[in-house]
Amino acid sequence: MLGYVAIGIPCGILSASIGLNALQVFIMCALFYSGAGQFMIPNMWIAGSPIASIIASVSFVNTRQMLYSAAFAPWCQGVSKRLAFWFSATVTDESFGVNLKQFELGGWSVERATFVNLFSQSSWTVSCVVGVVVGNAIGIPLAIAAFAMTSIFICLLVTQKMSRANVVAAVTAMIGVFACKCAGLSGPAIFIGAIVGVACAIVYSRLREAKRP
Repeated sequence: MLGYVAIGIPCGILSASIGLNALQVFIMCALFYSGAGQFMIPNMWIAGSPIASIIASVSFVNTRQMLYSAAFAPWCQGVSKRLAFWFSATVTDESFGVNLKQFELGGWSVERATFVNLFSQSSWTVSCVVGVVVGNAIGIPLAIAAFAMTSIFICLLVTQKMSRANVVAAVTAMIGVFACKCAGLSGPAIFIGAIVGVACAIVYSRLREAKRP
């Protein structure tokens, strides 16, 4: 919960910089709850990206949440559908790591894991709303705010296991984004670069598996 304070307040400040008020940010946190996605929205808005590009890019980045939820499926057997829904709908990067470790250690339940998720979401929501209030009071240079999304992607990259497939994905994604920007496609650059990176990594992995005896 304390970790969310450190990134929630800057996200709220950034949201305030594009004109979102405290109520709008509260609703977005309560219904959307995606740190990376909520950083992307104001950053891409500042960059002048089309709404369709923002929706597509954020949706693509958040597909990992489905993988997080699917990873918990073995521990959700036997629980009510309502509880399983609330649990899977509130999983994020941080709570995934905490709950996965506890499940593997044993003696952990879906009910406790759901409380971890909800308390984390509450901390994130309150921190973002506080950030809006602070942002409206002091303002923030857009040049600094615009780097937030880049820093988020850097953090996501360095926390990945540096396998050959991941290196291929990272390098080709960067090349894809750079090529799009050179071609004047700044809006969908991240979305296109991400697709190119994932596709190249999948092809590389399959070719490598095919060469194995």
